[in-house]
Amino acid sequence: MMQQTLAASLAEIVGPDRVKIDNESLQLYGRDWTKAYEPAPAAIVFPGSIDEVQALVRLANKQKFAIVPSGGRTGLSGGAVATNGEVVVAFDRMNKILDFSPVDRQVVCQPGVITEQLQQFAEENGLFYPVDFASSGSSQIGGNVGTNAGGIKVIRYGLTRDWVMGMKVVTGTGELLELNHGLVKNATGYDLRHLFIGSEGTLGLIVELTMALATPPCDPTVLVLAVEEMEDAMHVLQAFRAKVDITAFEFFSEKALKHVMAEKGLPRPFETEGNFYALIEFENTSEAVMDTAMSVFEHCMEQGWVLDGTMSQNTGQAANLWRLREDISETISRFTPYKNDISVQVSKVPSFLKDVDAIVNSRYPDFEIIWFGHIGDGNVHLNILKPEDLDKTAFFQQCGDVSHSIFETVKKYGGSVSAEHGVGLLKKPYLQYSRSEGEVAFMKGIKKLFDPANIMNPGKIFD
Repeated sequence: MMQQTLAASLAEIVGPDRVKIDNESLQLYGRDWTKAYEPAPAAIVFPGSIDEVQALVRLANKQKFAIVPSGGRTGLSGGAVATNGEVVVAFDRMNKILDFSPVDRQVVCQPGVITEQLQQFAEENGLFYPVDFASSGSSQIGGNVGTNAGGIKVIRYGLTRDWVMGMKVVTGTGELLELNHGLVKNATGYDLRHLFIGSEGTLGLIVELTMALATPPCDPTVLVLAVEEMEDAMHVLQAFRAKVDITAFEFFSEKALKHVMAEKGLPRPFETEGNFYALIEFENTSEAVMDTAMSVFEHCMEQGWVLDGTMSQNTGQAANLWRLREDISETISRFTPYKNDISVQVSKVPSFLKDVDAIVNSRYPDFEIIWFGHIGDGNVHLNILKPEDLDKTAFFQQCGDVSHSIFETVKKYGGSVSAEHGVGLLKKPYLQYSRSEGEVAFMKGIKKLFDPANIMNPGKIFD
């Protein structure tokens, strides 16, 4: 009865067809890609305008219910999971590109715009939106901003934060703020825009974004190189960065490659096997650039850092080589992996990987560990695969038992327990390993200022 009453109140704002309380909708919209939590929202609501979002927030304050924002639900930290009778605000209807300025190279869009939709719009207008990752076909730009998503080309183009030129947000009190107005230069005090980027919906709801666009890359060319040790990959990275303006430097393990080849039917890029593989992308802007890239590759071979390698000759080959890296997450999803998105300084990656491998192998030698990630910016993805005969609950419990040791190692290296998926619920118990008590206290103070009633995604990041 209470759920029906709440749904009726929500329907007065958005219309009866825009509120869902059936179990299928609650399960679909109440979760993200994490599998550790069971969703239990009270209702799903689909606003179509800023006015409706403001009305929903004011209603939440009046009736004292909590709000969980929902985008493409591709996060891996539980930031979009509704577990305690919250109202999920899904931005699927607010999915339009509102304005475009070719002079400013800026596009104004609603938060429900799919990342790939923005990329395609940029391409159609002779420009480029460079923030890219495996979930770009389903993630929404509002969620990207809410978690400050990174992806595969951070080494050249930076994080989502670097492309947000302005935004409109509805705070926890229902107030609408318009931040930065698309300005390149704005030295008028605190830039509140950057508080909302990465805030995971805990301060307010992003309802409009002004995003910058870039010049399209010229003939992206891909190298895949086999290396014996991660230390060798560091030498390769240094050698290429000294001579070539690279746009990506990724890595994956031989174990990851075998899973992708088996699942996707992709051929091995070359006969030689390495323990790890580096994937390098650069713009083939001239014959001189190609000659330089080949010269660096040959130098790395001569030094013994590279065992073997291949280079794409056209865009089709480049796309196929990227699949060796980009198809990993989807491929291993059937193993119900325990995932960790962590980062350290680039130079510390090799020793960090060895330390974490030793921790997991000492406790659970039968668990398979899959490594891949964005080694060019120090972001690595640890994936522990669930054995087929082990119960999911028991598996996550066992993985959780080693998490504190893993995050102690992250702290020892001065790293982050979450590089690009936010804190949410999954990383909340480990925030202390990356943030001091003083930092958390200030974050709680900021939260209270923008959301005094604690209705905005409560329980995420910290309690």
